[in-house]
Amino acid sequence: MFQPRLTIITITFNAGKVLQRTMDSVAEQDYSYLDYVLVDGASHDNTVALIEAQRQQMSLRFVSEPDKGLYDAMNKGLALAEGEYVLFLNAGDTLANAHVVSEMFATRPGADVYYGHAMVVNLNGRELGLRQPLPPAKLTWKSLQWGMSVCHQAFVIKRSLALPYDLQYRICADIDWMIRCLKQAPDTIHTGGLVCRFLADGLSSTHRKKAWQERYRVLGKHYGWFQNLLNHLYIVLRYPFK
Repeated sequence: MFQPRLTIITITFNAGKVLQRTMDSVAEQDYSYLDYVLVDGASHDNTVALIEAQRQQMSLRFVSEPDKGLYDAMNKGLALAEGEYVLFLNAGDTLANAHVVSEMFATRPGADVYYGHAMVVNLNGRELGLRQPLPPAKLTWKSLQWGMSVCHQAFVIKRSLALPYDLQYRICADIDWMIRCLKQAPDTIHTGGLVCRFLADGLSSTHRKKAWQERYRVLGKHYGWFQNLLNHLYIVLRYPFK
């Protein structure tokens, strides 16, 4: 059986209201080869106390110290990872069920990337529908030219292929990271099922517009400025600013 070690990385900062359900979803997995890493940005609520308490229930490693933002913390998580594969699961997000990791690796051994669907939920855990757009049947780096076609929390990649995040991007380093990773990870497998429940972000319209501007820069770098302009005309027609 193909049973590689998987590192799950959770980034936290003052996440005391939502962190417990994330840690519980990792703890309930029926897969034995898990490495759980939490990187906290020096929270001043009860986040660290929750992590300390969880250490009595399961094996995990964590660090709590100031950082330079989300993607700096994610780079710290990658540096601490010991598994053959890595998955980022943000505070407030949960794995789909207790069997998702074991079922994922059973689809086919040795792929570069495993990915699937994400269910969007609100703070109360109520399901709001599958994250859109749905992931493509065959994921490549070109699949992201219209945006983030796969939820970050439903994307598992070999650690040897997981590059550091580019810290010049403050909001959209995730899509740049996924594109760069997929350029060197051609063997991707759609699991066909739900991988995670993803907490709706609730971005303000101002923040969302900044994200669009940064994402435009990222996609222009990877796909060329003319093609990127055409792609974004299509995107704006489908997903107009609100």
